[in-house]
Amino acid sequence: MEHKPFRDGDPSRLTRRREELTALIERLAPTEGSHSTAWGALSCFRADSPSVPICTLYEPGLGVMLKGAKQILLGPEAFLYEPGSYLLTSVDVPVSAQVLRASRAEPCLCLTYRFDLQRIHELLPDALPPPAAASASVRGIAMSPLEGDLLDPLLRLVRLLDAPRDLAVLGPLIERELIYRLLTGEQGARLAQIATSSSQSHQIARAVEWLRRHYNEPLRIEELAGRVNMGPSSLHHHFRAITAMSPLQYQKQLRLQEARRLLLGGECDVATAAHRVGYESPSQFSREYSRQFGAPPLRDVSRLRLAGDAVA
Repeated sequence: MEHKPFRDGDPSRLTRRREELTALIERLAPTEGSHSTAWGALSCFRADSPSVPICTLYEPGLGVMLKGAKQILLGPEAFLYEPGSYLLTSVDVPVSAQVLRASRAEPCLCLTYRFDLQRIHELLPDALPPPAAASASVRGIAMSPLEGDLLDPLLRLVRLLDAPRDLAVLGPLIERELIYRLLTGEQGARLAQIATSSSQSHQIARAVEWLRRHYNEPLRIEELAGRVNMGPSSLHHHFRAITAMSPLQYQKQLRLQEARRLLLGGECDVATAAHRVGYESPSQFSREYSRQFGAPPLRDVSRLRLAGDAVA
C-alpha cells in the first residue's frame, strides 16, 4: 500500500502555528546572531539588518525561515530562503549566505535543527521514504514548502524548551516524529540516501567528513577515493553532483573560510593564517582569498569589522 503522509488542509491553522513558532523564536533570540537552546540539536538565528554575503559551512540539518529572507549560494546555484518553506541540508556544504530582508521591527528569524544521521538510519525501515534512482546523487541542499505535518513537531519541541522535565521525556519522541515526517516528505529520498551506507551519497558524505578533518593537508584524489571505496572519476562526478564543486574546490573553500575566521579573530597575521590552513605560498593564498571574498585578506577583514559582521 502506498504511504501517504498526513497533510493539514486548514491554511488558517497553519498560519496560527507559524505565528506562534515565530513569537517563540523571537523570544529565544532577543539579540542578533546565533543562539543555542535547551535542546542541543535546536538553535535559532536573528538579524536586525541586511548583511554582506558571508561564507560559512552548512551542516546536515533542517532550517525554517520565519521572518525576513536570505539568499544562499551553493556554487553557481542560488536559493531564496523565505518564510513558508524549509531548507534541508543533507551533507556539509560551504555556502555564501546573505540576509536580504531584516530590520529591528521585522527581524530575520530562523530555526535550525541539526541532524543525527544515526537516528535517521535507525528510522529508515519504518519510514519508507519515497523511492529515488539508486545510482543518482542529489544536491546537498534543497527547499520545499513547509506544511503542517512538519511544523507540528517543531512547534511542540520548541514549546517544551521552557519545561525541562517534560523536554527530557518527550523531546526524544517528538524528535523521532520530526525525522519520520522528513523521511516521508518531499525530501525524504534525499535524506535517506545520505543515511544509507551502501549509497554513493553516503560515500560522498564520508569524503566530505574526511576533507573537513584534514583540510590543511595535501589532497590526493586517488587516496581519498580509496578511503570511501570509489574510483577517482566516480568520486569527482558524484562529489560535484552533491556539493556543486570538485573535491579540490571544496577543500579550497574550507581553507579560505578557516583563514578568514583566524584573521577576523585577530589570532595571527596573513602569512601565518595561510600556513595554518595548508598554503605553502602566501602570495597564492592572497590571490585565491581575493577571488573568493572580493578583496585582499586585510582589506576584507577590515571591511567586515567596520560593517559589524562576523563569520558564523
